Amino acid sequence: MARADEPTLSILEPKSGQTVTSPFRVRLAAHSMTTRPAGKLVEGTGHHHILINHSPIGKGETIPHDDTHLHLDQGQTETMLTLPPGKYKLTAQFADGEDHSYGHMMAHGINITVKAP
Repeated sequence: MARADEPTLSILEPKSGQTVTSPFRVRLAAHSMTTRPAGKLVEGTGHHHILINHSPIGKGETIPHDDTHLHLDQGQTETMLTLPPGKYKLTAQFADGEDHSYGHMMAHGINITVKAP
């Protein structure tokens, strides 16, 4: 279990196991770290990513830029996702200003189902 002052990441919405209809809101929260836009390396800060059907990225590895690795480079803590019906694993991943992952401690995964409208 993480100590209260250790950095962690949470997916606040949707909840794991939830069934949603596209588009749906994803809300993220970093604890004991400051969220800021990408671009500069500032200790104790970073920005969010949403990985679709991927496991956390190893510490120090660069998060890919593609359709299943969504970068919230402006410092956003929420976004709307549109996914076709099906079962998905969403992994929130926090990374530094140059997209280097903070590793498993700054990741949080959930499973959701997207239903047809």
